[in-house]
Amino acid sequence: MRLIRSLCVTCFAVGVGASSSPPMVSFDAMAHRPLSFERMGLKTFVQTAWDNARQLAELEQSVEDWNAECIALSPADECKRRLIVLPLDERFDPPSGSFSHDHVQTGDKMSLPKDFWTAILKTQAPVPWLFQVSKLTSHEDGETNKEDEDSSILSSSNIQSVVQKCVGGAIDFRSPGNYVFLPHWMMLAMGLRPRDVVEVKLTTTTPPGSHVKLRPHTSEFLQIQNHQAVLETELKHYSALTQGATIPFDYNGKRWYFDVVDLRSAPRGERVPMAKVQDCDIAAEFVTAKDKLKNKKPRN
Repeated sequence: MRLIRSLCVTCFAVGVGASSSPPMVSFDAMAHRPLSFERMGLKTFVQTAWDNARQLAELEQSVEDWNAECIALSPADECKRRLIVLPLDERFDPPSGSFSHDHVQTGDKMSLPKDFWTAILKTQAPVPWLFQVSKLTSHEDGETNKEDEDSSILSSSNIQSVVQKCVGGAIDFRSPGNYVFLPHWMMLAMGLRPRDVVEVKLTTTTPPGSHVKLRPHTSEFLQIQNHQAVLETELKHYSALTQGATIPFDYNGKRWYFDVVDLRSAPRGERVPMAKVQDCDIAAEFVTAKDKLKNKKPRN
């Protein structure tokens, strides 16, 4: 049953018949690139789709087995899961009027399986609910990921893979079991590709933030008359920040990127790798824009 479901997920036909119809196209689930019936021929198309479905079914089963064993051995770890990563998209956009509406990619909210909601209710975890996403090595997740030059998720030149962990909130708890849907910037920050495996756990130890330094990628943002007010408004869509990550804001029809250069916790102002933003009185300041750093000439 799992194999048949995986085949349905990885192989779907679009328009078969007259020459004016769109070509039959599917998606290579493991290589993250489209399959073309016209280019590959029927035999190769079907074989590749079947192989993809088998690999995906095996991956789902291994993740499910790991989670079951982890919970059986340590019931206290029911707020921790290994999950298969997929990119969050506009289908997860909350209804108009909701706080996170139109901020699917410009916030830190992720879609999680209902297991986390059940664990939250059982443990009566305090709000805000924060979730730490940790990148696993190829040895830990049992997969060897090849370089994928065609992956659209990693094609942006604005964000580089620099962190091993990120913290964020939940946009909902309707993800299929064994899957987590992450914003693009979070995948980029950790160098994740679709169907990589990560560890996600509910965390209650992220300290409240007191101060953050952000580096705009372009000095044009600082020329906005009310840029500080824009920053304060857009930061409300982030439950937490991770030092070293690059976060996006949308303003005036344009997407702006900012590197999280430095984070300080309350009340002592200690430097921390992660800090809560939600329900915190956090001061934010800008450092020299990235484009200005590139233009600076070294002194002789």
